[in-house]
Amino acid sequence: MLQDSVGEVTTKYHTLSVPLSLECGVSLSGVKIAYECYGRADGKNVILVCHPLTGDAHAAGFHKGDAKPGWWDGIIGPGKTLDTNRYCVIAANVLGGCKGSTGPSSIDPATGKPYGITFPVITIRDMVHAEHQLLEDLGISELYAIIGGSMGGMQAMQWSVEFPAFVRRVICIASAGYTTPMHIAFGAVGRAVIMSDPEWNGGNYPAEKKPTHGLSLARMMAHITYLSDESMRTKFGRRLQKLDAFGYGFDTEFSVESYLQHQGETFVERFDPNSYLYITRAVDYYDLTKNGSLTEGLSSTQAKFLIISVSSDWLYPPYLSQEIMLALTTNGREARYAELVSPHGHDGFLLENAQLNYIVGQFLTPMIVEDLMTNNPPSIQETSSIREAAELMIGHEINHLPVVLEDGTLCGIVTSWDIAKSVAGNFQNLAEIMTIDVITIQRSDSLRLAASLMEKHAISALPVVDDSNHVLGMLTSETLSLSEVLQ
Repeated sequence: MLQDSVGEVTTKYHTLSVPLSLECGVSLSGVKIAYECYGRADGKNVILVCHPLTGDAHAAGFHKGDAKPGWWDGIIGPGKTLDTNRYCVIAANVLGGCKGSTGPSSIDPATGKPYGITFPVITIRDMVHAEHQLLEDLGISELYAIIGGSMGGMQAMQWSVEFPAFVRRVICIASAGYTTPMHIAFGAVGRAVIMSDPEWNGGNYPAEKKPTHGLSLARMMAHITYLSDESMRTKFGRRLQKLDAFGYGFDTEFSVESYLQHQGETFVERFDPNSYLYITRAVDYYDLTKNGSLTEGLSSTQAKFLIISVSSDWLYPPYLSQEIMLALTTNGREARYAELVSPHGHDGFLLENAQLNYIVGQFLTPMIVEDLMTNNPPSIQETSSIREAAELMIGHEINHLPVVLEDGTLCGIVTSWDIAKSVAGNFQNLAEIMTIDVITIQRSDSLRLAASLMEKHAISALPVVDDSNHVLGMLTSETLSLSEVLQ
């Protein structure tokens, strides 16, 4: 399939329908979340994209007049791993952000002025709860997958703990199950240089006079952690920026100095200093261990996991991803591990699009019945009337209805075609028209097997049963493309 852009997109803004109860004990009302949506939702195909520390909702496509696409455009769009012809992809700006979601720069309705430093302290858990409420408000009751790198990976893992039944797949890239002392140290220095800028003014600065010097320095330092020794050697070496020889002073001389200055200067144009304080503090508090154990902390998870590290990442080195894997496998969870081979350091998860498209694509592609089946479908007892069956089908807009015994085990199936034929035959009871020899399948079976059974028996639906013949779901030809599966 041709890989392409999602085209021109716009950011949407939604005010949460209920107040948000934060971990710090504060209830925050009127929370607004900025988000972008690519593709159409069908109830089972939604993928949530969680952004890294200073990202935003603009993950793919182009805003009108922009020359550059969204920050993860390389993996989102038609034919890419987050295929917008197949999935509905949603990206949201985190609570505490400064790109449309409620944060320190937002107006406090109680004062009519920006919250500033009076904004309540937030956590990764709070961000996840805000995202969950957004999805519920949008009528989304489950996620096919959630994906994020760095702080986005933290959100993805937090989702698996907070709402284990809501998300079916979790993709955590270049992240960890808790924040290490080194991460906290870098965050502390970044906050210190912002707060030491005279223009910070205790967090009460006007929009036109931000502590840009402090924020620029914080970004310069943080950006070093996103690179690797190899990438810096390759990109900059010891090259001088403008001079042919050392100037023997303290002006900018080396290429790497100039690069970091540029990163700092451009960053202050798009980010709020107080948001940087709040979001880095939220990262500090992130810790999914319970009683000191990541295994215990992840024991309630139910999703399938893909854990990805970056080979040259020294900020979130591979051992942190491997710790997550060990905890998941100890809990008996289905989990895969992959490592991006990259010289780019932590930034590799934003740059290695070819590897990500392959690795994530292999994980996301539906392979078993459970991936596509409708869970807990309506059923009817064999003693019911044909009229009751017809009313149930009409009410749920379905064409296949499992018939069960009193103990819930499957004993037959009735279709809308059977109901239609009953009129001509003047039948009254389900037992007279239902199919007794039902072809069934189990949720761990392959989609290829399901497709072949449908084709062989000329049927358009399969009840999904457990070992005791209890109905767990239904797989229909409407959700399974035979041509695609059999390719």
